[in-house]
This record gives sequence, C-alpha cells and structure tokens, in this order.
Amino acid sequence: MTSRRALLAFAVALAIVRLVSADDNVRAVQEKLQEEGFYIGEIDGAYSTELTAALSRYQIVKGLPITGQLDPETAKALGAQPAVTSSNDQARISETWQGLRKSEWAALARLNARRATPAPAPDAKPNETNDNKAATPSPRTQPAESSPQQSPPSNSAIASDSGKPESPPPAPVASSPAADFSTERLRDYIGAFVLAGLDPQIGAEAAFFADRVQYYNEGMKDREKIRNDLQRYDARWPQRRFRLDGDINVEPQSDNRVRVTFPLRYELRNGAKHSSGKVDKTLVLERVGDDLQIVAVNERKAQ
Repeated sequence: MTSRRALLAFAVALAIVRLVSADDNVRAVQEKLQEEGFYIGEIDGAYSTELTAALSRYQIVKGLPITGQLDPETAKALGAQPAVTSSNDQARISETWQGLRKSEWAALARLNARRATPAPAPDAKPNETNDNKAATPSPRTQPAESSPQQSPPSNSAIASDSGKPESPPPAPVASSPAADFSTERLRDYIGAFVLAGLDPQIGAEAAFFADRVQYYNEGMKDREKIRNDLQRYDARWPQRRFRLDGDINVEPQSDNRVRVTFPLRYELRNGAKHSSGKVDKTLVLERVGDDLQIVAVNERKAQ
C-alpha cells in the first residue's frame, strides 16, 4: 500500500512538473510573439484563441505552414518546444479563423503600432523608424498538381499581371472603409481562409464566398456548389499544408472591391499519393457591411 501511494504521489508530482513546464513554454512563446508585435493578450501561459490568432499571423508573415498551432516548424522558429495538439486545439481553429476574418480594428491598430515603430537604436534619433515591408498570406487552393488552371484574359476582373507582384506599404488601420483593404486586414482575411480549410467542419471555407462567384475557369457558381466542390477536394486530399511564399499584391478595383494576388506553396497528401507545388492565387474581395466576401477566384502555376 505504501509503495502504491508513493507511486501515485510521484505520478502526480510529475504531472505538475510537466504542466508547469508546458505553461513556461507557452509563456515564453507569448512573450516572443508580443515582442515582435503579433500577440496582444496576457502573458499567462494559457493556450487561448488570442494565442492561436497570434501564431497564425506569425506563420503568415514568416512563410510557415498556416496551422494556428505551435507545431514543430513554428516552435523551432520561435525557439520553443512544440505543443501537443489536442481536441481543444482543433475546436479552437473555428474560433480563430472567425476572429481573423473579422479583424478587430482596435487589435490591428495596436499590432500595427508595435510592428511599424520598433524601439530606436541607442544612437538613433527619436523620430527615426525602420521601413516595414509588407509580408504575405496564404489560403487554401484548388488541386494544381499537373495542369494548373490558367488565368482569364487580360480584360477579366481577376486576370493576373505578368511579372512578380510587389507589395505596397501597409495602409493605416482605422475604423473606416479604407481600412477594410489595408495589408494587415487582407493578410488576416487570407490566413482565416486557410484555417477554415483545416476546420473539422469540412467545407467551412465556403462561408467566405458570395452567393455567386466567378469560380476559376468554370464560370459562375453558387455557394452550395462551391461547398460541394470543397468537400470533394477535402476527400481527395485529407492532409494539406499551405504557406505564403512571397508578398501579397493589392490592386483596388473600385471603392468596394479589391484584387489580391499572392504566391501560395502547397503540399497535399492522401496515403501514398502526394502533390506539391506553387501557384499565384488571386481573390477578388468585395466589402459587405463590416465583412469581406470572395466574388471571384483563380490561380495559375507560379513562374
């Protein structure tokens, strides 16, 4: 009996040590993400929705697989230990992409302020700041392993320009119509679109589309047909990884529409079957109230 009690006490103590260690690991990640301007929550060691949103933003900017989790690649980049994925982490994906899609203005303003105005060097003048080059996002893609879809003619609303796109400087984030199309806002939106494709609810990313969409080279499709197509895609490629592989290019189409083009690297698996590559993906987004919706989508194989 004594040995059993001792063994139980040892097991409890070991569990506590592991919990404290895990909390310290998460706390260190929170501090690192806060220093770099991605995290605005409390430094409490809790694996929260705020943290998964910060991890998503970090992954988008750093060109890491967009998972919203402290996966091995992200942990290595942050100098931390990976966090074991749990059912709670999977359920948190939905909360995370929904939050990123809305892009709370106050949170983005604070993030922009931290990332755009780093602490000056000791010998720098108070008004000197570093240039903040816009980074990139990565969404979910249609299969493009062998014969990628071609872009529509140059007079199409979503035709891709020749040459490598360059990202304009981030627009100021404020509670105004112009803020809907800021680089930070669009980066969050694309990250949300990718995470929705990893949601346990298959086809969740269909919620990003308008009622009718210019869908690749297939003409106009309604949202339900798009959902069915996404579900077939999920069944074909149950294991998917996407990462942003360059800058986003933002081109206003009108006061209410913007075209966003970005290079997306993908890795797809289904058992022994595998496909990988890179495409230039284009979304045409339209403002609807305080949200954005996709009204056209296309892609072409990256040069």
